[in-house]
Amino acid sequence: MNTEDGTGPSLPLRQLGNYFRRARSDAHLTLDQVAALMEWSPSKLSRLERGQPGKLTTRDIAALCELLEFEDDQKATMIGLAQRTAVEHWWYAYTDLIPGMFNVYVGLESSARHLTFFRPDIVPGLFQTAEYARVLDQAYFPDDSPDEQDRRIELRMKRQKIFTRKIKPVTVEAVVHESVLRTVVGNSSVMAEQLGHLADISTRPNVDIRVLPFTAGYPVGYAVGSYIILEFGSARSQPSVVYAENYTGDLYLEGESDLRKYRSATATIQRAALDAVSSRTLLRQTAKEYRSER
Repeated sequence: MNTEDGTGPSLPLRQLGNYFRRARSDAHLTLDQVAALMEWSPSKLSRLERGQPGKLTTRDIAALCELLEFEDDQKATMIGLAQRTAVEHWWYAYTDLIPGMFNVYVGLESSARHLTFFRPDIVPGLFQTAEYARVLDQAYFPDDSPDEQDRRIELRMKRQKIFTRKIKPVTVEAVVHESVLRTVVGNSSVMAEQLGHLADISTRPNVDIRVLPFTAGYPVGYAVGSYIILEFGSARSQPSVVYAENYTGDLYLEGESDLRKYRSATATIQRAALDAVSSRTLLRQTAKEYRSER
């Protein structure tokens, strides 16, 4: 199923294709080998892996899962995604469908070319220091073991390589509200390190971090929640996606009307925010204030 303006495959189709392509690669099988084992044409499997619409039944998906030795929960996920592809102009929370091993957002993030953030509450995960992330993680998962928390922190730190890697680093535009700087996560030492880190990474040529000051009020005229716009280079083959994170579930929007609204909000917020140099100065000044409190 195409997106509402017909520009390309829907998000469920793209994710379905990504999972099968990765599983085939992990099994060290070529596209031709899998197609032959499935008694499909190579073009049929290629269309599936590229997230393009095609004539695939639930039985086809189940058989491919069996061939690639998917676990039962993985198989259920693939069938669920295949069923979602029939829904037009869809949006939904993935939490009831995608198990932890299939982190949809991380998969999208790793393949994005450009990310646009707005966070009015906390530092974006992509920019968090280990200690800042740990304080938040311990509050959100109070019953988890230290090992489980360590693994999540490790994953978060690894994600940051997408804007530091040498080959095609992602470009990032981020606006954080000034309240993010003033809300103490952990203690003054954690905050000093975190804000200093934000200031440092904002000097990278592919990273732009701005602060929306208290004095800007509500530039959109409404309390806009956290969101990320992910862009993938080719709008036709991989349309942009808006990811909105909240306490009860994650929302993925790919309709053109939704994208227009979020891009318009982004433009308004960026105009009201401090420029990059002033934002960096404020970050360093606030970090210095926290250091003096130690």
